[in-house]
Amino acid sequence: MVSVLSRTRRIVAVSGSPTRPSRTSVLVAEVAAAFAAAVDGEVTTIELGPLLPELSAGPGRSDLGPNAQTALDLVEDADLLVVGSPAYRATYTGLFKLFFDHVGQYALVDKPVVLTATGGSDRHALLVEHQMRPLFGFFQSLTLPIGIYAQPGDFEDYELASRALRRRIDSGVLRTLPLLASHLGLASPNEAGQEFARPDVF
Repeated sequence: MVSVLSRTRRIVAVSGSPTRPSRTSVLVAEVAAAFAAAVDGEVTTIELGPLLPELSAGPGRSDLGPNAQTALDLVEDADLLVVGSPAYRATYTGLFKLFFDHVGQYALVDKPVVLTATGGSDRHALLVEHQMRPLFGFFQSLTLPIGIYAQPGDFEDYELASRALRRRIDSGVLRTLPLLASHLGLASPNEAGQEFARPDVF
């Protein structure tokens, strides 16, 4: 895929999984890499599990440890966020919520956000629409239209193995590039000489 961006953009992927290894971390990294390839971006992946002691050090942001504060700064300064959480009791993890509780209320206004999630079966897929999208609606973020959900059968030894899921990721990138072009100041696909085929709709 040809880049349609005039400068390198900062893409930050956030995994709300408390465990390692993590399918959620694999998913957000794969999605972030796909967007980075399309917009000439650089990816930083933040796994929240190791940050739990720092995130729970106190009620205020100033109480948190330096690694947690750096992670929050990276999220707030990103050009594009890819966020993901495993399903836990029909919603995102408490760790995911704890982290975003410390993000500035207006720090993500109009920031493009790609929503992803993982779960034990397809029955949890609506986590993206019913739980995650309203959270980032509170932040007035620009949540991109297609959410990306994965289940255990999409992975093999903690590597993405599903062609259907990879097609969905590629479809998500293609369908949101025009929106990103407008928001992030990318050259339009036509100006960049890029031909976009209509992606499959899943």
